[in-house]
Amino acid sequence: MKPVLLVQGVEHIDEVPRLAELSDQAEIRCASSVEDLRNMLPGAEVMLGWNFRAASLREAWAAVDSLRWIHWAGAGVDAAMFDQLVDSDIQFTNARGVFDQPMAEWVLGMIIAFAKGFPETLACQARAEWQHRLSEQVAGKRALVVGVGSIGRAVGRLLRAIGMEVEAVGRSARDGDADFGRIFASDELQARLPGADYVVLITPLTEQTRGLFAAPEFAAMNPRARFINIGRGALVIEDALLAALHEGRIAGAALDVFVEEPLPPQSPFWSAPNCLVSPHMSGDYAEFEATMADQFVDNWRRFLAGESLLNLVDKRLGFAAKTNTNTQ
Repeated sequence: MKPVLLVQGVEHIDEVPRLAELSDQAEIRCASSVEDLRNMLPGAEVMLGWNFRAASLREAWAAVDSLRWIHWAGAGVDAAMFDQLVDSDIQFTNARGVFDQPMAEWVLGMIIAFAKGFPETLACQARAEWQHRLSEQVAGKRALVVGVGSIGRAVGRLLRAIGMEVEAVGRSARDGDADFGRIFASDELQARLPGADYVVLITPLTEQTRGLFAAPEFAAMNPRARFINIGRGALVIEDALLAALHEGRIAGAALDVFVEEPLPPQSPFWSAPNCLVSPHMSGDYAEFEATMADQFVDNWRRFLAGESLLNLVDKRLGFAAKTNTNTQ
């Protein structure tokens, strides 16, 4: 009998590139709702979580009886991490590597937008107003990357390539790192913040990192610094960030993620001073779904062959270990 592959977050296999290729190798089921998931999980050995923001698996967990492997189509896996899954023997992989370069490019774009005053330029253009201004030079500025996974490393490499000085904060301190040289421990975060012109947050969302940036962290930042969040909204105490923006304790923020998404029209972030709002799109590019599908199909072949899967996530830590990832 063919293994049962359940695809969460879609109504039809045509919504996922290359999925039809597996029709002769698997019984493919599609579940676009929690109710569908409950009905289709019995007997399923593999689940492809195509909607990485959905927490539907937690609600349908009681229906799991045969699941051996879950592949999550996102770099962040916080929506899928709950005690029953963490304690299970189910292998869990993610889309590590797919979003590294585009997210690093997005960060660079936001830094250049701030330094060269692009928001002001566009506002002046809309008013047909010729207003000469001085801009900042990016080379020589200091960036602090908080989170040293594959995305954080791609950010660090790109920023260093344009002449920025880059430091990094990870879970633990270490020297001789290939990308950052020295990595500072998380308990050194506040000590590193005052020297940064740009703070880039890209750590996974776990119980340890939830609310990582609050009033003390924003108070520790240089008043000329900009804050960039491409991780998860819940990494930040949003009221503290808004207060820092309105009171001028930081110079600006570029935010791709929020606690509530989509960001409601009444959110104060839309009108916060020097705040660039982006709709959780920093990693999304025209071909990203095809790249994610290629990654899953590669792991599917490994699964059928009984080989080790790539991008295995340590479920207790909430991210993929570097030694278990591919080179995308």
